[in-house]
Amino acid sequence: MAFDVQAVCAGFVYALDVADAMLTAGRGRRALVIGAESFSKILDWSDRSTCVLFGDGAGAVILERSEDPQGYGVLATRLHADGAHRDILYVDGGPSSSGEVGHVRMEGNKVFRHAIDKLSSVMDEVLEAADMPVSDVDWLVPHQANIRIIEGMQKKMGLSDERVVKTVGEHANTSAASIPLALSAAVGDGRIRDGQVLAFEAIGGGLVWGAALVRYGRPAE
Repeated sequence: MAFDVQAVCAGFVYALDVADAMLTAGRGRRALVIGAESFSKILDWSDRSTCVLFGDGAGAVILERSEDPQGYGVLATRLHADGAHRDILYVDGGPSSSGEVGHVRMEGNKVFRHAIDKLSSVMDEVLEAADMPVSDVDWLVPHQANIRIIEGMQKKMGLSDERVVKTVGEHANTSAASIPLALSAAVGDGRIRDGQVLAFEAIGGGLVWGAALVRYGRPAE
């Protein structure tokens, strides 16, 4: 089966949770979770406060069900949504409203405040769900929204630069694609290794937000 999960910048974390739940329920053996965005189609290029922040991209991970996971895989996830804040980050059009392609609209300062508050809270929730102290997290692999939010969460969690993957400067905010892109970069250059615990977190328009803890790699055969 194949289907789309729409949760904008938090889409990868949402899709990871859905795939993990389906595999755990025995609905399949493997899942391909893809985060892909083409923000260039919905940017207002005259609005310099938004158009310079976003990019196009795609990334993916494969999940595989194991009868003996040995502590590998998705350890815990937590997801949230609150439509009361839709007016601070949204697209002002679409087939069902204006009949035209809309553009991204954002109140950056308000988004920043909500991001730090909600991401720090959901990270506490997911660590509690996994019964894990933050000191056991090897890497924070955050949604690459902007450097202020990334470093704000880094400070909240008390992490050094050596434990945070930052790739936003290479591809901008690619929404649902940004976490798998950052993961690919850190695995590719050898920073992330088999058996390490990764923390994912993301927030997007709606507002929607979530976090996940994953032990990277696969159990021994």
